[in-house]
Amino acid sequence: MHHAFADTEKDPHSPKYSTGLFDMMWKTKNIYNDILHDRAGVDPKFLKNVTYWSFIEKIGDNWIVRVLWGTLYVLFYIHFATAWWQFMFLPIHFLMGPIHGAVINWFAHKYGYVNFPVNDTAKNLLPVDILMMGEGYHNNHHKFGGRANFGKKWHEFDPTYPFILLFNALGILKLKKNNDEIYM
Repeated sequence: MHHAFADTEKDPHSPKYSTGLFDMMWKTKNIYNDILHDRAGVDPKFLKNVTYWSFIEKIGDNWIVRVLWGTLYVLFYIHFATAWWQFMFLPIHFLMGPIHGAVINWFAHKYGYVNFPVNDTAKNLLPVDILMMGEGYHNNHHKFGGRANFGKKWHEFDPTYPFILLFNALGILKLKKNNDEIYM
């Protein structure tokens, strides 16, 4: 839906229709909860060929499971941290998903550079892309949405792409070729 309605009122996470970063994050959470609980009325074209495992969705939406994950993060730090300041990374781990989404969907639509003309404000965030595992090449991704490698220029390394190739070789997923480009 983000790609189909980028930078419009129907975009589930557009900075253009939010008063600030946290407002966008809150709106995104509400939209995805509405989708998860069948309150959104999503057009069937957005559901076609999308894998949906209701059991996994129910597990991920369960507060007990969320608290369990947080507990596992804390236990990991207790066991492996070698200095007190390392515990300061715990909030990042707790909020990794929302932070990642905010960096991509807020900052990659406001700052960065453009490789390709698109009908929205998507930009590439080269300095932080390595932390975003390739999604920081947001302009490239908006131009070539299904392309497995989000990097396009010689200096744009998508660190997720080698894993995608490995999973393809192992038969975990199947990539498609189209005009010498590899697509998901």
